[in-house]
Amino acid sequence: MSVATKDFENAIKIGRPPNVVKRFPNSKGLIVSGKFIDRAMTKNGNAIAMAANGRNSFIIRGALKAAQQANAAIIIEIAKSEGGAGAYCAVNYWNLATQVDACCNEYGITVPVAIHADHYGIKNQTDVESAKIEIPTLFEAGMTSIAIDASHLPDDQNLLANLELNPFVPRWAGLETEVGEIKGKEGLSSVDEALFLIQGLNAHGIFPDWIALNNGTTHGIEASAQGIQIDLTTKIHEALSTYRISGAQHGTSGNSSDRLREIASKTKTTKANVATALQMVSWGLEVNDYGNTLQDGDGNFIKLKDEGVTEEMWGKMVADANAKGLKGGDYKKLNLSFENKLLGQPQDIKERMINRVEEFVYDMLVNVLNAKDTAPIAVAEILAAGSWDLGPKGIKIEDPDQWTPDKIIKRAASMKRDRGPAGDFDD
Repeated sequence: MSVATKDFENAIKIGRPPNVVKRFPNSKGLIVSGKFIDRAMTKNGNAIAMAANGRNSFIIRGALKAAQQANAAIIIEIAKSEGGAGAYCAVNYWNLATQVDACCNEYGITVPVAIHADHYGIKNQTDVESAKIEIPTLFEAGMTSIAIDASHLPDDQNLLANLELNPFVPRWAGLETEVGEIKGKEGLSSVDEALFLIQGLNAHGIFPDWIALNNGTTHGIEASAQGIQIDLTTKIHEALSTYRISGAQHGTSGNSSDRLREIASKTKTTKANVATALQMVSWGLEVNDYGNTLQDGDGNFIKLKDEGVTEEMWGKMVADANAKGLKGGDYKKLNLSFENKLLGQPQDIKERMINRVEEFVYDMLVNVLNAKDTAPIAVAEILAAGSWDLGPKGIKIEDPDQWTPDKIIKRAASMKRDRGPAGDFDD
């Protein structure tokens, strides 16, 4: 059942948060808090919202069209590495909402859409101070959800950074936190460290909607069969059940459809990030059924004729990558320099790029993530709340006197943790 016109009109009136109304006063795009997307998936049961990383405008358009076709609530996001101050994409934290809103109005999109600032990375105290200035600008630009990612830091500093930055995130906004850098089979997250982070936040009246884990997967192109560790994910989610928090699954590209279906059915995951796969699909590269990009015997990506970008354009992209020494997942760094070139292609070429993304996303929404027909559920949540502010899922359980900065540092010192190898694991 699609969203009824009357329900959509009422949801537009009451469901769009103040920053969105101010930014897009005349819009008919149902841009909402990430909380509504999470609740819709939870209420549906065993459903996961796709969080599509809009590395280029074609991905944004294709993902929104697919969500409308599937009648599914969706999240469009960009990470700090992709779209922050040092971005490798033309789509960024400050123009993503504008692009999404324009597409919603152009295509007549009626499904609820959240705009998520993913992986807002914090690696030191300097980043914390900068974030106090920058985070408010993201919401001024139309963001409705954010992931504070201080997972690069030791556990005590991760928690303390989350506490210090929380006043700069609107209470109504979707909130994600992270424990354990996403780095594959090394440095896996544990129950103890996940509890440490969530309990410490709870003691201070902070109730994240999602927690992201290092549960065995990687960003970019998945080169091994390791993938998502479902048993570990289930174990951590169950340990956190008292705190009513959902899971956010990062590094989805390269994990088999069967594994993702199992994540949906066995864990409390309600958000799955898809980035690299959508980029490669839009360019016209050959991918398997779950988005891992295929390569020939020489390790080169396989470009499908008459799919995605023109053959001439792909030749220029490969030449540029070779000149810059880019291989594999580092092809992502072509986004910034080629966005305007791709927009300058003939309309039929741009349409086939969009359509290819739409087909891929639709299949994932319907046949893998079980998100079909979740849009009316999200709209019903808006109407039941009578507000753009859904409020938290969690309730305060922990004693704040036991989670002072000194006690946080002391608690963390007693925890043993394998952080895995050092390196740059940003997406």
